[in-house]
Amino acid sequence: MTRIAVLCSGGGTNFQALIDAWHGGMFENGELALLIASRSQIFALERAANNGIQAVIVNRKDYPTPEEYDAAMLSELERHNIDLVVMAGFLSIVGPKVLAAYEERIMNVHPALIPSFSGKGFYGLHVHKAALDYGVKVTGATVHMVNHIVDGGRIILQKAVEVMPNDTPETLQRRVMEEVE
Repeated sequence: MTRIAVLCSGGGTNFQALIDAWHGGMFENGELALLIASRSQIFALERAANNGIQAVIVNRKDYPTPEEYDAAMLSELERHNIDLVVMAGFLSIVGPKVLAAYEERIMNVHPALIPSFSGKGFYGLHVHKAALDYGVKVTGATVHMVNHIVDGGRIILQKAVEVMPNDTPETLQRRVMEEVE
């Protein structure tokens, strides 16, 4: 059985989609074994509790250096015997120790069609605002492997949605979440 950890920094809408897929039998040989939350006051923690998924908080601000944060993250993953990591709305950068230990075993959901609107600083509404400012006619989401380049790993899956003339960053974000992510 593949033990999966999900990393979240907010409400956990993608986490909920994974929970629903898991309960729906879509993970033949996998289980959602752990939520790693980047803060203590996020709704993803409630989602985990409501679904019997163990959760821990690894807050970057609790560690004086990026190296200590990286070591703490790796420690939690190893302590829970995690095989695969899914970043779902996780706003921290994964460090080199975690990347090395989980090479080709960390996936991320990015709210744009990579390589567009990706890399450092492109998260949440920033992505959708940039897409609208640029005037693209389609956007979407990408699932990709995580490596040492932010949003630079191998693309696994992409799906597009049409940008509507009256879209705002908020309406576009909602449509990408609901139709694609």
